[in-house]
Amino acid sequence: MNRTKGDEEEYWNSSKFKAFTFDDEDDELSQLKESKRAVNSLRDFVDDDDDDDLERVSWTGEPVGSISWSIKETAGTSGSAPEGREQLKGRNSFYTQLPKPTSTYSLSSFFKGRTRPGSFQSLSDALSDTPPKSYAPELGRPKGEYRDYSNDWSPSDTVRRLRRGKVCSLERFRSLQDKLQLLEEAVSMHDGNVITAVLIFLKRTLSKEILFRELEVRQVALRHFIHFLKETGDQKLLLDLFRFLDRTEELALTHYREHLNIQDPEKRKEFLKTCIGLPFSAEDSAHVQDHYTLLERQIIIEANDRHLESAGQTEIFRKHPRKASILNMPLVTTLFYACFYHYTESEGTFSSPINLKKTFKIPDKQYVLTALAARAKLRAWNDVDALFTTKNWLGYTKKRAPIGFHRVVEILHKNSAPVQILQDYVNLVEDVDTKLNLATKLKCHDVVIDTCRDLKDRQQLLAYRSKVDKGSVEEEKIDAILNSSQIRWKN
Repeated sequence: MNRTKGDEEEYWNSSKFKAFTFDDEDDELSQLKESKRAVNSLRDFVDDDDDDDLERVSWTGEPVGSISWSIKETAGTSGSAPEGREQLKGRNSFYTQLPKPTSTYSLSSFFKGRTRPGSFQSLSDALSDTPPKSYAPELGRPKGEYRDYSNDWSPSDTVRRLRRGKVCSLERFRSLQDKLQLLEEAVSMHDGNVITAVLIFLKRTLSKEILFRELEVRQVALRHFIHFLKETGDQKLLLDLFRFLDRTEELALTHYREHLNIQDPEKRKEFLKTCIGLPFSAEDSAHVQDHYTLLERQIIIEANDRHLESAGQTEIFRKHPRKASILNMPLVTTLFYACFYHYTESEGTFSSPINLKKTFKIPDKQYVLTALAARAKLRAWNDVDALFTTKNWLGYTKKRAPIGFHRVVEILHKNSAPVQILQDYVNLVEDVDTKLNLATKLKCHDVVIDTCRDLKDRQQLLAYRSKVDKGSVEEEKIDAILNSSQIRWKN
């Protein structure tokens, strides 16, 4: 083999083995460092240039930021197990030591906004002056929060959550034992809203017989349930409950209360007629009977008066037209109506005030007070006077007022009675101080002057003299009394 001189020198002066030195490094390690420096220098070069001019790819060769890349990234990060990642590190030890390039775009940033300066801007970022936000991946909710909608709550936990206003489903309590335990827990909390909520659930999921049987031995829950039925107007179920509990009086009163929902007078009268035989107490039974009789009278009076008013032949209806119907009015209002329009009718008619008084056993005080208000409003003073005039067995007349003449004076003054009539009734007041106060307030001068004279109170008479008009008849009367020598004054 012919070699040139230069080749021979290279052959003898070179060797494929190197001498051992402590400064030399392993070839694989040297290659690794060189690869790292190359990657770092490449990353610095890419960061300095415009991002829009450079297309970045992942280790698999797919463009970074693409939808397929984002899906794989998400699936790979969330789905890979720790053991698989450890095995992957062992296999690709060379690549794991290199820094993994961060993506510029992600699927969430594509819809929400940019992730860092230099990437594309969203419309909201472009229009606002606020600094760009970094969107971290949404973490899953704590496992405990999903228990709100799960079926693992116990009755006590459910009741406590209901009391705090949390949303809880009661449908998981299917057995009767669980439902009753839920009710017991609600009652023990002493919270009416929670008890009502549980009772509504039981009403919907239990039959009436089972529900009534269980409520009968739970009085607190029973009272809440009765109140709930009354508030919601469920009269049918309430009647069934009272019938089951054998509460006859409450059953009768609940049935009687249904008349309020009947607007037609004839139908209401017929309904009240069916209530008469119900098992009321003695007092309530009398009230129901009176209610039926009163409505029956009102229907007759209303029909007759409507005819008289439309005919226009009765003076009282022409001067004072009716403002409202008498139907379904209280007894006192009906009595006032009868005293106003039918005061002079005989006792045998349904609309006679005396007939109403005797039929419904109206007390004298109530009758006199109502009749006085009606006749004073019509300014029928003769009727007012006759109302308080009585005769004894000797034929002597005397005025008597079961309500007290001070009340009579107040009602007469309210209806603008003349001064002379007021003075007549003020004089009938028995208490002297009350008489003086009323006479002074209503300016019944003669009553004040005569009372002071009878009391022989000169000082009070002098004080009242300054309150009357100068040169008036009252002043002359006071002067005559003061100058009289026949009166022995106390002061």
